[in-house]
Amino acid sequence: MTRMVNLPNVITLMRLLSVPLIVSLILSQQLFLALVVFALAGVSDALDGFLARVFKSRTTLGAYLDPIADKALLVGVYVALGHTGLVDLWVVVLVVFRDVLIIGGILLLFVFHSSIEMKPHMISKINTVVQLGFALFVLAQGESLLGVPHLTQVFGYVVALTTVLSGIIYVRIGFQLFNKMDLTHL
Repeated sequence: MTRMVNLPNVITLMRLLSVPLIVSLILSQQLFLALVVFALAGVSDALDGFLARVFKSRTTLGAYLDPIADKALLVGVYVALGHTGLVDLWVVVLVVFRDVLIIGGILLLFVFHSSIEMKPHMISKINTVVQLGFALFVLAQGESLLGVPHLTQVFGYVVALTTVLSGIIYVRIGFQLFNKMDLTHL
């Protein structure tokens, strides 16, 4: 049996703990530092999963902690970017709403004593990469490291598309899980 505290879980926890720092850097307009710390957090997302697979050290804690860290990071960054006007409000609302919808569905399933396997769908993985990439792009734009502002709107539409597709998939999966439940014992 693998220990609950292992290197992948520590990396995931560090990503989660980086969220307040990144958000405060964005809100205080220290966009280059925010870009660097956010990029490291993004790399840690791939690194923890890779290490867990390679060293066969997947844990139940990691299965829950990783998506929580991802959601906290992305929601925090998008809200901060929206607050500073670097990302359109409609994109922020879409990203946050999808995550609230997923978390709400998981909580409902938990309330109804349904056990679910915490395994992300492929479109969700793609969505996470696109959302991370967009936030990095916006932070780089804010620091004038990239000079293609018209691309921001196009990239925002790609984020919207993957976010909506991912949300639809999870709503469909949620309905399937609820339909399989035996609610007569509640």
